[in-house]
Amino acid sequence: MSWYTVFRLVAKWSTRALTRMEVSGTANIPRDGPFFLVANHLSTLDPLMVQGNCPRRVHFFAKSTQFTASRAFHWFLTNVSAIPARRYRVDAQAVRTALRALEHGDGVGIYLEGERSWDGTLQPFRRGAVRLLLKPGVPVIPCGVAGSYEAWPRWTRSPRRVRVSLRYGEPIHFGVHDTRPDRDRALDAAAEQLRVVISDLARPSGA
Repeated sequence: MSWYTVFRLVAKWSTRALTRMEVSGTANIPRDGPFFLVANHLSTLDPLMVQGNCPRRVHFFAKSTQFTASRAFHWFLTNVSAIPARRYRVDAQAVRTALRALEHGDGVGIYLEGERSWDGTLQPFRRGAVRLLLKPGVPVIPCGVAGSYEAWPRWTRSPRRVRVSLRYGEPIHFGVHDTRPDRDRALDAAAEQLRVVISDLARPSGA
């Protein structure tokens, strides 16, 4: 059993113990082949929930500073297939690492807002992140998280046991956009489509 599998199982069951979680749409995750998994980001719990309940290995982007926080954290992030990325700038190495993971048939995960929400609402998407989705032409799986902000906002030290929902949506196919001009032309429409879909998936149960 790989360390990634151990992490996924621990993350899955620990978040279900910490929250009253509802999960749906896992059948939308491709059984094989490369894909992107994109989600909104409300809480520290989100990576545990999103990766813990995804049946496939996903290489999620993580702040590069987290890899240097300690040897233990570097070991952990490396073994859960995280991709180090510098924030607020184009990181060519991170993009190459992500594309290599896709070439190997794995999933790549991105929180399109780039950081946890400060107020529980969906923040503007990073244009570079959306631009990356357009390049290889692999399926994009949208994921909506609701309730994790109420469970564990960024300024509190411990979670509250509240209702949380996690929904994986149907694949979105943007097609291949090989050149930068092609990606730029498709960028705004793709970002708006993703915002609409993720907002809908992130609606609280019963809303």
